[in-house]
This record gives sequence, structure tokens and C-alpha cells, in this order.
Amino acid sequence: MTDDGHTDKDGAMSLETPNAFADEENILLHTALFKQVSPSEAEELLPYLKHAAYDKGDYIFSEGDTDHRMYLLERGRVKLVRTSSDDRVQLLSIHAPGEVLGEIPVFDPNGGPRTASAVAMSHGTCVVWLEHDTLFSWLDEHPRVAIDMLQVMANRQRDNNERISDLVFMDVPARLAKTLLNLGSRFGEPVEQGLKVPHDLDL
Repeated sequence: MTDDGHTDKDGAMSLETPNAFADEENILLHTALFKQVSPSEAEELLPYLKHAAYDKGDYIFSEGDTDHRMYLLERGRVKLVRTSSDDRVQLLSIHAPGEVLGEIPVFDPNGGPRTASAVAMSHGTCVVWLEHDTLFSWLDEHPRVAIDMLQVMANRQRDNNERISDLVFMDVPARLAKTLLNLGSRFGEPVEQGLKVPHDLDL
């Protein structure tokens, strides 16, 4: 359990580490959700940002959680997964620093518990998060930012639609090839033979 009362799926402790974040303002200004925000506007949110660090395999949030937080990934890699009734795990997406995690409960607080889990893929994974009430109070003062947030969520919906289409029209080898190409384009490091995906992205 964390200091704020959140328990990960495996019961591991997620350490509260404010000193792990060199520049919280930087993570806001380099996140697509806040790309039109000025430094002074971002500074208004700094006192309300919460911080946590996780080891590889720790759960940042889990299916069934009822919190209304939006997470911003500052360091490391995080995968979103769903677990079936027979304990099969489906990989939904992989996220890199500067990306948003678990934003749906913030914008739809009455929509029920979380439907996916976020798992740290590397040691020293660091996130910051905002609560629903804090974010919406701030948006009342900066309504234009809501447009950027709608654009980000629209892009997520396009990705989801494409994933559904792939499940219908592509066989397993084709989907695997597409996934590997996606990972290579996002996380690959050039080597003589092509691209190498770093070890901490092992699924």
C-alpha cells in the first residue's frame, strides 16, 4: 500500500518520492494534453500534483479501482492490460514519458470502475497525477485547454478503432508484425541490422 492508501495488485509498496521529479512543470509542458498551456498556467497546478515511483511489475492502478485520477508518466515505461475471466492478460498499449494514463475516470467520474490496469515495465518508473476536482477547477479558469484534451482523446479513440479493425481483419502473425513495427518506431534504437527494442520493454 502507498502512503496515500492505494494498494497495487501484488501488494507491493509504491514509494512516495517527491525528490524523484526534477521538474514537475516540465512534465506538464511536454505532455500533449497541456501543449497549449503557458508556464505560468502550468505553475498553478504544481501544488496539486501528487508523486509516486514504482518498480518493474508494480501496478499503478488496477481494473476495478474507483479513483478519479489522471496520471502523467514522467520516467520509465508503462503498459495497459486487461485480464479475462480465465486470467489471460491482453496487452492494450505501451506508454512512454510525457504520455497520459487512465484519464477516462477523470472525465467520466460516474462511469464506473477502471476497466484496465497500468503496470510499470521498468525500475524507477515515475508518475504524477491530478484528481478530478482539481483538474476541473483549473479548466474552469482555462477552458481552451479542454479543446486540446478532446483532441488527445479523439486520437485515442482512433487508435482503439484501428485495434478493433485489426482484430477483425488481420490474422495473428500480421497483428504481431504490426505491433513489433509500432514498438520499433516508438522505442527502437538503431543498430547495424535494423532496430533494437530496449530490454525493459519485455512483456
